[in-house]
Amino acid sequence: MAGTDRNRELITGGPAIILMEPQLGENIGMVARAMANFGLSNLRIVNPRDGWPNDKAISAAAHADHVIEATRVFDTLEAALADLNFVYATTARPRDGHKPVKGSVEAGAVLRARENAGEKTGLMFGRERTGLRNWEISLADEIVTFPVNPAYASLNIAQAVLLMSYEWMKSGLGHPLETAFDKPEVEPAPKSDLHGLFDQIEEGLDARGYFRSETKRMKAVDNLRAVLTRPGFSTDEINVLRGLFASFDKFSRPGQRKPGEAGDEE
Repeated sequence: MAGTDRNRELITGGPAIILMEPQLGENIGMVARAMANFGLSNLRIVNPRDGWPNDKAISAAAHADHVIEATRVFDTLEAALADLNFVYATTARPRDGHKPVKGSVEAGAVLRARENAGEKTGLMFGRERTGLRNWEISLADEIVTFPVNPAYASLNIAQAVLLMSYEWMKSGLGHPLETAFDKPEVEPAPKSDLHGLFDQIEEGLDARGYFRSETKRMKAVDNLRAVLTRPGFSTDEINVLRGLFASFDKFSRPGQRKPGEAGDEE
């Protein structure tokens, strides 16, 4: 889903994303793309297999240039974590040790609160095939895990980063149901516009002999008005409908007489 808008404010900052010995440049690029989507920009890579910079990472980042250009590379995990105050280690399976374990929603809220308090935070992600080792997790403060299928816990790096980046962004919303945009505000049309539409439709139906009796006419008109008043049309929408119905006076189906032609009942 494309939606890049260079004219709007670019959100940056947030927790550092630390990738431990990533193998494929494409994965690093997709991580950068996931981060950019949700306002994160601090990417740290520990001992990438194919070195850095990496052309495949740049290509896969889909113009998340600000993330790629600011990426920092470290020889050791300890160095990548040195300036951080609080760090989560991500894992999809139980680990040895006694560290607190949080779900992704709670972890996002914790990171937001700590960042707002002036702390520097981070999220550690492991290798494509083997994840984080136990000694690497021991350097984190807490563990964050995802509610995945227990029989198939197989998120790749970019997917895991995307999930946590989303929770980070969501934790900063004013309301959990808030959206990035909403439908445009539309002022309901004045009743006079609706009455004009009703009159036009009824005149057209009269001309075509739609109403078989006065009793049926009253019921049909009531139903028609109930249908047309329910959506809360704007004036522009009513004009569209009136133009549509007006076209029925100009064209008819093959073999159908137009209103007023010879043969119509008086």
